[in-house]
Amino acid sequence: MTVAAIGSIPLIMTLGNSMLIPILPQMKAELNLTPLQASMTITVFSIAAAIFIPVLGYLSDRFSRKVVILPALILYGLGGLLAGFAATTFSGAYWWILAGRTMQGIGAAGTAPIAMALTGDLFKGGEQSRVLGIVEASNGLGKVLSPILGAAFGLLAWFAVFFAFPAICAISILLTLFFIKEKSHRQAPPPFGKYMRGLASVFKFEGRWLLTAYLAGAVCLFTLFGILFYLSDVLEKQYGIDGVIKGLILAIPLLVMGGTSYLTGSKIGKNTAAMKRLIVIGLGLMTVSYALLVFFEKLVPFLLVLILSSIGTGLVLPCLNSLITGSVGKERRGFVTSLYGSVRFIGVAIGPPIFTRLMEWTRPGMFLTIAALTLIAGILALTLIHVPNKGDEKDKTKYSFRYNYV
Repeated sequence: MTVAAIGSIPLIMTLGNSMLIPILPQMKAELNLTPLQASMTITVFSIAAAIFIPVLGYLSDRFSRKVVILPALILYGLGGLLAGFAATTFSGAYWWILAGRTMQGIGAAGTAPIAMALTGDLFKGGEQSRVLGIVEASNGLGKVLSPILGAAFGLLAWFAVFFAFPAICAISILLTLFFIKEKSHRQAPPPFGKYMRGLASVFKFEGRWLLTAYLAGAVCLFTLFGILFYLSDVLEKQYGIDGVIKGLILAIPLLVMGGTSYLTGSKIGKNTAAMKRLIVIGLGLMTVSYALLVFFEKLVPFLLVLILSSIGTGLVLPCLNSLITGSVGKERRGFVTSLYGSVRFIGVAIGPPIFTRLMEWTRPGMFLTIAALTLIAGILALTLIHVPNKGDEKDKTKYSFRYNYV
């Protein structure tokens, strides 16, 4: 039940954006929005999360993970209520919806990244990697379910999605409250100055590979949400597919990604060499997939080729999660994992607006651009992500923890 409770937290975060993708065309039509305005409902959520994730990460290090997670889930649910009531009641509903989505973004800042840090606190060794794989698979499951749920709620009313958020949050709140037990003997938090000096030492010694890992995570989420935004638009405009069928089609690549994430997390243990290898292979698969999509316009071949990128993303993300979570001691883990979450949210935030512009440019140009981006990320991962030498003293699979004692 502890693992189920932890897994429910990133699930909530994922639903925040992905559930909206199927109903964006309806919302655009009902509120008379431009494509860019519609995409902003995703962007403001992600920008708010990106800004507040480091703040809440620091607070989770300073106090406790649950003290941050529970209020964050409550705020997330309240933001959904505001957006839902705005859509049905207020004039100028669009701006109230953006306000509600901003509240949800701030709440989301206290979910998945803190759940990663919490996993690092509660589990060790290969068990930690397995649970982190479950966390990423839960993230993927949310991405699978969300377009289906979003499309199903859209059949009732396009704004019904917003009212679903508080109900889902209530389940996660109860699981977190009753089944996550943090250790009671937490040390007194260090003074802020000492805390920041410790973080500076982390990035001084390990910043090169750590920032490369952050970039790889952002690229994965940027391309994932951009492709979903593109596919949602194509399904409706080109094929006339809407409703639950549309949600099921959007779920196919996400299901493959979630399954790959779970298998990867359950197999890698603490083998950092394997993690680096899988990150490079995954980014390579994404590059090949996006480059090949230039030549496939019919739906079934397009989805088959797109699945290749889903496998790649499922290889990359659990390995990044394990590397980053294990890169720092418990006393600063919340901030480091939260900064990673912040960068991932930036990738989500810029995905739909940039893909909107790329779609207006040329289809081949769009796919070749993102293929070039994943290729660059793969080359950087190959050359810059640090893997300890086999002769490391205590544990061949551990990272260099010399900065933990600064």
